[in-house]
Amino acid sequence: MNIEIPTFLKPLVTFAHPLLMFLTLALALYAGYLGLQVRKIRTAKGDEKKTLQEEAGGTLKAIKDKHYISGSLLLVGLVMGSIGGMAVTFINNNKLFVGPHLIAGLGVAGLAALSASLAPLMQQGKDWARYTHISINTLLVGIFAWQAVTGFEIVQKLLSQLAKAA
Repeated sequence: MNIEIPTFLKPLVTFAHPLLMFLTLALALYAGYLGLQVRKIRTAKGDEKKTLQEEAGGTLKAIKDKHYISGSLLLVGLVMGSIGGMAVTFINNNKLFVGPHLIAGLGVAGLAALSASLAPLMQQGKDWARYTHISINTLLVGIFAWQAVTGFEIVQKLLSQLAKAA
């Protein structure tokens, strides 16, 4: 099967994945920040709890809701970004390049799904699920940040190819 992307759309389609992933990495950092705020407020007592909620700009529930929504959007971005990146690579090259960038991307998408699956258990108050969620997401962001470096190298190669073609 040979699918051709129209020439005028090729740069847009090719660079949609890196742009989406850059925004998704920023979202991952934001979701992590919100998660830390939730953790601090949850474990605080009395006046300290009130102060932390004021500093964070909302109640514990409001911040938890923001964390949950940003985490949900993160899961969508990672899964769709993985699928989209593989699709564009295959359409442009008639093959996938199995290397560190692809393997890390699939791992990050899998870790995000695993992390999200812990939400019902965390809502039931299971501390082990919270610690596992935090550990998985710390690993996820580390791999994702490293993957951004390998992605930047790929973008540089693509830009070089575009410059030679022009």
